[in-house]
Amino acid sequence: MSNVTYHSEVVDLPSKGKFYPTGHPLASGQVELKYLTAKEEDILTSTNLIQKGVVLDKLMDSIILTKGVTHEDLLLGDLNAVMVASRILGYGKDYPLTVTCPKCNTTTEHNVDLSQLETKDVPENDLTVKLPVSGKTIKVRLLTRKIEKDIQKELDSLKKIGTSVEPEATTRLRYLIAEVDGSTDTKVIRETVENMLVRDTKTLREFYRSVTPDVKFEAPFICSSCNEETTLPISIGLNFFWPDARV
Repeated sequence: MSNVTYHSEVVDLPSKGKFYPTGHPLASGQVELKYLTAKEEDILTSTNLIQKGVVLDKLMDSIILTKGVTHEDLLLGDLNAVMVASRILGYGKDYPLTVTCPKCNTTTEHNVDLSQLETKDVPENDLTVKLPVSGKTIKVRLLTRKIEKDIQKELDSLKKIGTSVEPEATTRLRYLIAEVDGSTDTKVIRETVENMLVRDTKTLREFYRSVTPDVKFEAPFICSSCNEETTLPISIGLNFFWPDARV
């Protein structure tokens, strides 16, 4: 085996490691990342990987150095933080955007400092919420990239079967619910989801978003023409690593 030494950085995760099992490598709240090299540029430009939709997954696995960790282990918010960190390590903190002012329609070039992106605070509660209508107490699980893939795989399978109604809403709710009134029984969870009133589903989704550690993909912007202050949304895609974005 080659004893190659990589330049690397240890990156703090938005979750602070709180939601990983005891003893898990990510429970430390940090992950070690390799600086991007020409090998990673090969991944980013691979037509085959792009067409399969796995190019960013392959990129993450190529740069994660923490032993026993792949991109699938990371909570989605932590994975976003790894994406941002890898972009900074590879191409620097400046992310150029072409911005059109929503007020005066003036188009300007603007650099976002990725190192200044904020993260959401880690919740102090135990991830439980009481639904306003049914009164049921729901404990949610924070989704990892692996769980997200499992959801998509199930939805794709149902689409192939040709169901009259694609159950995306109920499928996603089933995966993010860990317990219903203390029960982890899958039948109980399924029946709860299928009979959950819309007011309860709204409350559950809002609660999930509020407790999910993540990067805030937004940056302040002041138009140089009219001084309009606004917030720029920042998306992650291939152009995040090969910048040519338009807002």
